[in-house]
Amino acid sequence: MKVCLLYEDREWAKEDKYYDPASIINDLGLKALFLAASKKIVYEKGEVKSLDKQDPYLSETLKNVMMTPLVSKEEIVFRQQIVRDSIENEDLIRGLYMTGSEFINERTKLGVGPGEKAQQSNPVVKLTTDIKMLTLICESLSKIKEMMRAAEDIRSKGLRAFRENLNASFSDEREEYIRKVLGDISFYTERIDQSNELRTMVIRPRIVLECGLEDGLKFSSLKLEEVSSQNSQFFNPGSIRYKFQEFKNSRIPDSFSTVQDPRINDQARTLEYTIVSYLAEELKRMMEEFDSFFDKLKSQTAFYLAAVQLERQMKRFGIGWCFPTVCDRRDLEFEDLKEFVMGIEQRATLIGNTCSIRQKDLLIVTGANQGGKSTFLRSIGIAQVMMQCGLMVTAQSYASGIFPRIFVHFTRREDSAMNSGRLDEELNRMNKIVEHIGDGSLLLLNESFATTTEKEGSVIAYDIIKALNEAGVRILTVTHLLSFAKRVFEESRERPDSIAEFLSAERKEDGTRTFRMIRHEPELTSFGLDLYDEIVERTKIQ
Repeated sequence: MKVCLLYEDREWAKEDKYYDPASIINDLGLKALFLAASKKIVYEKGEVKSLDKQDPYLSETLKNVMMTPLVSKEEIVFRQQIVRDSIENEDLIRGLYMTGSEFINERTKLGVGPGEKAQQSNPVVKLTTDIKMLTLICESLSKIKEMMRAAEDIRSKGLRAFRENLNASFSDEREEYIRKVLGDISFYTERIDQSNELRTMVIRPRIVLECGLEDGLKFSSLKLEEVSSQNSQFFNPGSIRYKFQEFKNSRIPDSFSTVQDPRINDQARTLEYTIVSYLAEELKRMMEEFDSFFDKLKSQTAFYLAAVQLERQMKRFGIGWCFPTVCDRRDLEFEDLKEFVMGIEQRATLIGNTCSIRQKDLLIVTGANQGGKSTFLRSIGIAQVMMQCGLMVTAQSYASGIFPRIFVHFTRREDSAMNSGRLDEELNRMNKIVEHIGDGSLLLLNESFATTTEKEGSVIAYDIIKALNEAGVRILTVTHLLSFAKRVFEESRERPDSIAEFLSAERKEDGTRTFRMIRHEPELTSFGLDLYDEIVERTKIQ
């Protein structure tokens, strides 16, 4: 049976992941987001009491899903609907995830891997393991089916289809039949597992055969009429009550005790094994479609549970959110967009930005140092990645096109691992990006080419960005290369169909930064003296 909770028509993506996901994760600070999603918030009387320890599986799954973008509006909406259902039905999605996890743990204890059969060399032990696996599958499926039945208010197409498929594949009739057969052959596993200590009851088999008997009491023309397990009182072998029971059984007409003859006892044991093995194999064929079901269930519900716990973190820090909408690729509109990772890490009051860019392929952000430009760029990058995996974003509204290929080029601090100058390192990274980028890609540039002179950096930035724009790449850049920004601005003023938009970090007349981006032409200063004056004042106070 397919789970199909991440995609409507398949289990996992056929599409490629983002190019260089490590850089996207590092430059956008997504590790903090993965960590936050892996911890359950524990409440007491409506207040946050504590955080549970990290579940590494949740953070790893969220990372894998976020780095594999959806490529259509329909896929995004399909997943958003399930995220909404999960937020409104946390117990359901947590229960599905825990059931998948518990099944895998129990399967591991039995020594069986995903999609594998028991590998024990002893056929009796292998058969008992197979029966235990079948029982585990049946009990786990029954538990999941009850959860889905109880969730009457789910509205998403994905969860409804999952429930319908489960009810069809593991119908009440099939469940009843499987439980009956497992109950009938339960003597085989429970008799082996039972200890001789402190037992008052024992499970004995009842096997009814229609057959002939040949010389040496060999069976012929066997036909299985009935198999069942029956509880009877347990007597220690050798005790008076045990001997009396054996004597009583021996007086029953047309019956004999297999215990008295080792040869007949061995044949009886072989007969039991053969019959139970036959019935177990029949059940295994019926349950083959569930071989990898629980592994898929755990991995796919892990994403939605991580989404729920992210939403709880947003609520914890008072950060509003919305489900983004898909629009034209050349448009970008959002209201009160906040940088989620900063909210998690600093737990500070975040300042949101509002923006409306229509039919533009280049956004240039300039303005005062420490004015929030890089934070603004990261907020867009984080929101875009979250949107393209079906998650909510931290804004009142957010609309953007879909970019299956997102690239980031942020300035890096120099470290001992660098084998060349910082400009060479930046150009090498850009060269690798150019080799993979193409029409319909999104490129985020943060202070790129600022490691050389302003004049040289401006020339490099202008040539590269112009070439990429002409190749159909959408670019959002934060820059202090003011000659470059001014040159693009002057060219844009002469063209009514300009592809460029210009924002600037707002600065009041007294030097106060509002951390908001406003439409403004590039200025030939970053107001670095404001920072110098601030440092001087702090020094005086100290």
